[in-house]
Amino acid sequence: MRSVAAIHTQHGAPLAVDEIEIPDPRPDQVIVKLFSSGICHSQLHQMRNPATETPASLGHEGAGVVTHVGSDVTHVKEGDHAIVTWVPRTPLRGRHPGPPTGVTYREEPVNGAVYTWGRDVLTSEQLVVPIPKSAPTDLASIVGCAVLTGAGAVMHTANVRPGDSVAIIGVGGVGISAVHMASLLNAYPLIAIDLDDEKLEYARRMGATHTVNASNVDPIEAVLEISGGGVDYAFDAIGLQITNEQILPMTRGGGSGADNHGGMAVLIGVPGERMTINPRLFFSGQRQYRGSLGATRPEEDFPMYLRWHEEGKFRLDEMVTRRYRIEEINEACDDLTSGLITGRAIIDYT
Repeated sequence: MRSVAAIHTQHGAPLAVDEIEIPDPRPDQVIVKLFSSGICHSQLHQMRNPATETPASLGHEGAGVVTHVGSDVTHVKEGDHAIVTWVPRTPLRGRHPGPPTGVTYREEPVNGAVYTWGRDVLTSEQLVVPIPKSAPTDLASIVGCAVLTGAGAVMHTANVRPGDSVAIIGVGGVGISAVHMASLLNAYPLIAIDLDDEKLEYARRMGATHTVNASNVDPIEAVLEISGGGVDYAFDAIGLQITNEQILPMTRGGGSGADNHGGMAVLIGVPGERMTINPRLFFSGQRQYRGSLGATRPEEDFPMYLRWHEEGKFRLDEMVTRRYRIEEINEACDDLTSGLITGRAIIDYT
């Protein structure tokens, strides 16, 4: 079958919105006709990375209806609504990209194990999670990455509990999900850090109790002052070297003795290749530094987030702040690069 997708054809060039050819699914594959897709900063990293093989498909969070299933697929059927994600239903060790989908562009194989910047998605059944048909078809897409990444880091990686103090650097789609989850878990103080006052005001509406504009003050000093010596958990939802290096000094120190642990720094944003951290922060304060890579149990967590939204607890509608058509994907990428998108933007296919 033929469909339309945004294809990364060469580095430094705009994405091509063009026809692709989708074969029949293999026994372990599913085709989903999308209602919507999130627009994630990770795709900008892919587009800028010379190691990304082209042509490549992009996008990894979408919501749609299942139209075709492979012969071995049993957990979804045609007509089911589902989220397409990048985190397998069955946990794997490490990050495995998986084989190409089999989609072709101008008779060339398209690289990538999953894509959602296209109207019809062919991918592994491991990356397709059924959801109730009552779930909002536009908002559900962001559960497939932004929510699972940000909220999952707070809930599963850090295991934040009521009264824990939290700082979160960066309040884009992932960061605002972390802020909102920490608020639901009654973290206090809950400090949002960014360079944009409009985004910081948005973070307050989503549950932050304090905000810090890092273009005006030293964010480490500000967090130490607000929290009275350091937070229990600090999250980097950006991934720059400077933010990688800021989150550990923001956490509180422990000391000598068993179970006298300090705080935990959690890296969520895609990082570069190196950073420099004072080792005494680990040694003297028994602090911890962890990565969080898609901390979710898809088949349990996705329906939970959607149920919380229906109950008015988890405000997906306020996380989606801009909408684009697939034909506007290059404009969307430019806006994301320029910092013009607060929260999460989506592609609307309906």
